[in-house]
Amino acid sequence: MNADTHRTAGAAGAAGARLRGLRVAVTGASGFCGGHVARAAVAGGAEVVCPGRRPGPVGEHRFWDAARELPDLAGIDVVVHCAAAVGDPAPGSPAEAEMYAVNVTGTERLLRAAGDRPVVWVSSASVYDPRRDRTLVREDHPRTGQLNAYGRTKAAGEALALAAGAVVLRPRAVYGPGDGTLLPRLLSRVRAGALLLPGPDVPLSLTAVENLADAALAAAAGWAPGAYNVADAAPYARDAAVRRVLHAHGVTARIRHLPPAVARTAARAAELLARGGEPALSRYAVDQLAHPVVLDLTRARSQGWTPHRTLDDHLATLGPARRGLLPAHPLS
Repeated sequence: MNADTHRTAGAAGAAGARLRGLRVAVTGASGFCGGHVARAAVAGGAEVVCPGRRPGPVGEHRFWDAARELPDLAGIDVVVHCAAAVGDPAPGSPAEAEMYAVNVTGTERLLRAAGDRPVVWVSSASVYDPRRDRTLVREDHPRTGQLNAYGRTKAAGEALALAAGAVVLRPRAVYGPGDGTLLPRLLSRVRAGALLLPGPDVPLSLTAVENLADAALAAAAGWAPGAYNVADAAPYARDAAVRRVLHAHGVTARIRHLPPAVARTAARAAELLARGGEPALSRYAVDQLAHPVVLDLTRARSQGWTPHRTLDDHLATLGPARRGLLPAHPLS
């Protein structure tokens, strides 16, 4: 068991132990979030099965193409559905169609196969309407007006899951060991010693992947059906958090503020230039950084869940060998 597995196992705590002896299916276990959930479940004593196109880091692999077929859930006691198509595809593109096939029709197939088994469906705070105030977002916040296909398809998929009596988790901006998207994409936007951020400093909820894994296993062990926000215990001041990320990765850069209107104009231009592909900058990305987005955790806390992991905990684990080795992905 490597260091990342030890950290995830520690985060799972009593939640994973309550699944001891059960057979838990974790979809999407070959990915970032699903892999952490699968490891934590095994550390808690569960037997894990990983339906998906690729094997997970632990447990039995059962091939499943979510866009095309029913999963094999024979002998499974509870399902944690982390599999999802992610990104920011252009409207009408093949990538958008594939995203719908995975996130919506794939959910239909999963729920049909699950039958009466408990299901935990990992959604996203991207389902929340960005046109409304998000200084404190509760689970009854409107779920319309999403800015991209990811938000729209997650909203449609979770609606099916809620109607079927599943537990739905809504994390925001998940980071942690193995993250190849959130923090690497942010860091890759440093240009000439500067990082442009849209608008003034704002509070933002972030979710450590260990906190998400802990919530997923706790929910699988018996949370009441319905939707729950999942995030770190307190929101972060955007600029201060970004400075800590830069410092932890050994990146020297000044934060400069770009007027939100200018950032949105640049995003629209990037979307047009993408010509059906994924843009270098999107209006969704600008929105996620330019406005306060703080998740109310009252409902999840009422189930006895407490998030323990923080951004500083994660940054403290980054050794010199891992600093500066950043994928060249755009922020999107």
